[in-house]
This record gives sequence, C-alpha cells and structure tokens, in this order.
Amino acid sequence: MSKLSIIMPVLNEGDGIAAALDALADLRALGTELIVVDGGSRDATVQQAQLRADQVVLAPRGRALQMNAGAEKASGEVLLFLHADTRLPAEADRVVLNGLNRSRRAWGRFDVRIEGRSPLLPVVAWLMGLRSRLTGIATGDQAIFVRREAFQAVGGFPAIALMEDIAMCKRLKRLGRPLSLRMCVTTSGRRWEKNGVLSTILLMWRLRLAYFFGADPKKLARQYGYE
Repeated sequence: MSKLSIIMPVLNEGDGIAAALDALADLRALGTELIVVDGGSRDATVQQAQLRADQVVLAPRGRALQMNAGAEKASGEVLLFLHADTRLPAEADRVVLNGLNRSRRAWGRFDVRIEGRSPLLPVVAWLMGLRSRLTGIATGDQAIFVRREAFQAVGGFPAIALMEDIAMCKRLKRLGRPLSLRMCVTTSGRRWEKNGVLSTILLMWRLRLAYFFGADPKKLARQYGYE
C-alpha cells in the first residue's frame, strides 16, 4: 500500500498545536508521516511541533509556500494537506489510500463538519459538500489529498496569498474529477462565529467572485483578514 504524508502549515498555533498533533499520533504509529511547516511563528509552535511531528520545516510565510515546502520534504506517495484547526476521522489513512486505489483517481477530499454553536453551521457544511460535488472544486478545510505525481504534474499550489486551494483544484481537474469522500473531517467554526455566519458566507462568496473575475489575491487576502 502507498504511504501517506500529512502536511500541516502553521503560524502562531502555540495554543492548539499540541492537541492538533496529538490527534494524529495513532496515524503516525501506523506509518503515516507527519510534517509541520512553520511560516515564522513567534510563539511556542515550533517547539511543540518538534516533539510530535516527524519533521518540522521552516518556510516563507504563506499557506501555499508552506504546503509546497512540506511536499518537497515528504516521502509519501500520497500527500494530504491539513489545517491546524481541522481533525481527521478515524482510519483516515486507510480510507484515503484504499479510496484512491479503488477509484484510480489522482486526488480527492473529505466532506466537512463545522464545529460550533450556531445552528447554521451544519447547513454551511452541507452546502460546502454540495458545491464541491457539483463543481469538482475543494477548499482547504476539506483536507485535500493528492498523489505525489499529480501534485508535481500541476506544479503544486500556486504561490498566491489566497485561493491557492481553489486554483490548484482547477489544475487537478484537468487530470480528472476528485474522489469525494462522504466521511467528514471536523473543522473549527471559530472564524464563522466570530464574524457572524451569514456575514462570513457573504464575504467568502464575494471574494470567490472577485477572484473569478481576476482580482489580486493579495488584496483579497487582506479583505479576508490575513495580515
């Protein structure tokens, strides 16, 4: 069976990185490689990660740049890109590797469950899955996974400040549609609830529409809240 490498880009995640990596300990024990890529944290992120990951890579700040740097260091035939606030389901390694082998797909993603108090979050998660199935496009919250040769064939993540996940999915679609797993990853609803669920929905759709019409990803990243 192919080997899976999990690549996690981080920045100032000192408060939660230990729990995020401890949640992956069982997968590591079964042979999954875990690579943390730090973009210049000023807290204890790196120190915490060094105790819990196979590799801690230092890279220029930017999610796309960090994930590409992690992919270069990875030894697995399948790469899975995981946000620090997203948790994989049990046996995610088996589900991903067996799913790719059976389907002969080059890449894929999970459905998502958004954790939080708002009753709107399950609706948002359902709509994310529906949109992804209709368009063949995934977002980073859905834990995108891809065969190494496919990742290299499309040139990895474009080095842009925002929408790098959507941009890479568009490239990967040229190789084939994604494997859409019904099994869910669980991601934090903090940003949704902090800024208001409806306000966040409108913001994200506005940013995607602007990106579609050629807006500068750097400007979109500032509007999204990235420094």
